[in-house]
Amino acid sequence: MTHSLTPRDQGNLPVLGATPLIRLDAYVAEDGSTVVNGHLLQMGGARPPNEAILDAVAMFARTLRAPVAATVIDRSVQQVARLRVHPDGSSRTIADEEDLPPGRERTAAEEESFPPLARVERIIQHAQREELHVAFVLASALREHLTLRRGAEDELSLEARAIEAYLAFLRGEYMLSTVLALTVARIRCRTDLNRAAPEVARATAAWQRLFDESQVATRGQELLHMWERLSEAGLLQDPSHQAMAQAVRNRLAHGDQPEPSPAPAAAALPPGGPGPAAPEDKPLKPTRRGLRRFTRRAAR
Repeated sequence: MTHSLTPRDQGNLPVLGATPLIRLDAYVAEDGSTVVNGHLLQMGGARPPNEAILDAVAMFARTLRAPVAATVIDRSVQQVARLRVHPDGSSRTIADEEDLPPGRERTAAEEESFPPLARVERIIQHAQREELHVAFVLASALREHLTLRRGAEDELSLEARAIEAYLAFLRGEYMLSTVLALTVARIRCRTDLNRAAPEVARATAAWQRLFDESQVATRGQELLHMWERLSEAGLLQDPSHQAMAQAVRNRLAHGDQPEPSPAPAAAALPPGGPGPAAPEDKPLKPTRRGLRRFTRRAAR
């Protein structure tokens, strides 16, 4: 189920006191699914995502009677753009240095207007209703924007990525789930080894569903290294984790095929200082001025 944005829905409006410029975020997935302000847009016919985003942001500008800024992550073209949209419907792209306030102050204003944990709750609600496509796209959008604002190693960014990995698992996208979960585990092993074991276990659960021999070998070797590091640090105490570590060793040694196991319940979703981008994130092209698809004259 999708949600349309309307001025009357107070839950979608940003905090009026956010300074100095109301700011939205938008996301276009590789399949064209489009999210604005944490809601999946209803796309009628062949309507381009950029037009849908501009219409939605202009609606906020008219409702608030003030210019509205938006950061758009568009994975369909591997690009990020920053926009300024006015109540008359006109818009232009702006460079990073034009988008004030910069740095942490900008991040605080964005997240005060749209709390990430509220978005996590909405994602979990969609998952519990088995609306897995909506939940997954919203989780991807949240993770992308948190990573852009706060860095891949930030706690909220990691939680969003873990949720995205779990939803990919529920959708049967085991390769994607493995990649996402391994990234979380990799970061935990580097920054907080005491909290790494559950993340390595989640990555192992997804890896056990893989059939591609090269992926099984490559990802399995990394998992085995993580389990051995945890063991050497005396952090492999949970019997279930010990069993998973041994399963990785056995499969790599004997080339065993994965055994089917029931998918976990949606109710088990995990709860919701900048660092380097995760190694397997696809890089976005730098923001630049004058992107024609996000530039529009005033509505007549």
